[in-house]
Amino acid sequence: MADERLLEVRGLKVQFATEDGVVHAVDGVDFALDRGKVLGIVGESGSGKSVTAMTILGLTRDVNTRFEGEVIYKDRNLLDLPENEMQQYRGAEIGMIFQDPMTSLNPVYRVGDQIVEAIQAHEPVDKRKARRRAVELLRQVGIPNPESRVDDYPHQFSGGMRQRAMIAMALSCNPDVLIADEPTTALDVTIQAQIIELIDQLKDDFNSAVILITHDLGVVAEIADDLLVMYAGRVVEHGGKRPLFYDPQHPYTWGLLGSIPRLDRPRSERLHTIEGSPPSLIRLPQGCKFRPRCPHAFEKCLEEPPLENRVETPGHLDRCWLTVEAKRAVRDETIEGGEPAAA
Repeated sequence: MADERLLEVRGLKVQFATEDGVVHAVDGVDFALDRGKVLGIVGESGSGKSVTAMTILGLTRDVNTRFEGEVIYKDRNLLDLPENEMQQYRGAEIGMIFQDPMTSLNPVYRVGDQIVEAIQAHEPVDKRKARRRAVELLRQVGIPNPESRVDDYPHQFSGGMRQRAMIAMALSCNPDVLIADEPTTALDVTIQAQIIELIDQLKDDFNSAVILITHDLGVVAEIADDLLVMYAGRVVEHGGKRPLFYDPQHPYTWGLLGSIPRLDRPRSERLHTIEGSPPSLIRLPQGCKFRPRCPHAFEKCLEEPPLENRVETPGHLDRCWLTVEAKRAVRDETIEGGEPAAA
């Protein structure tokens, strides 16, 4: 049986006009998402991950915003839809777990009332039926005593429980696509693992697809099917989880992998860091955007942006002027010991 294609992003560009100049937040992003799959989007702050997600939901629309490309959801280009039609998709068809549940949940409304409001915004159900569903959703996401907790306020939940409540709200209308934007931020590692496992389990329970946005490749190592590595608004590497972890092609990906702590063997040196800072999205460097921070850059990297290269593994793409032989010769210096950086 062929995979059901739910979402396809083609050549997406997002630019914001500001007093200081034009911000090139997203610059030519392409990816596809099938039902039952998890796509991990990884990169530092300012790489364009969240803007990509917010644009899919139509949350970046403004008189100062310019779009190019397409966001195809079930054969409709969401970028062409007027706001009143987009509201029918937002929440009901495409749900989102926002980064900070404390600011995403209204502090003066009970958690249950907020879930009820989300349900009634998209479905013609009375408040009593919506409340019953809110209780069941809280139970599904692992909140104990949901019958009583449904009447609690956000400040009465721990950080992990607030995030579970946000997940319940995002799933309240059984969306086909769930976007999780840094869902484990500010949570300790034990709770992080529980949240990621919960999202993976609910993806199967609700027969949906997930876009998981994070700055940490270790977070998506277990559940992602495909990975998109973004830098300065562009995709620098894209491929299946196994080839990207075991045969990474871009120096930026090497840096991200080298920063992951290893528990399977002794570490003789400090964790790797990527020197420098991401560039200004108003004044991007010429040529390869990663060039100012790349220890392997050479003259061609300054002259023109790298083209998209197809690697030996089908579906594995990267943007780097280094040859495959040159990459394999130098990347082991970054990814400790020359062994795969993740299991």
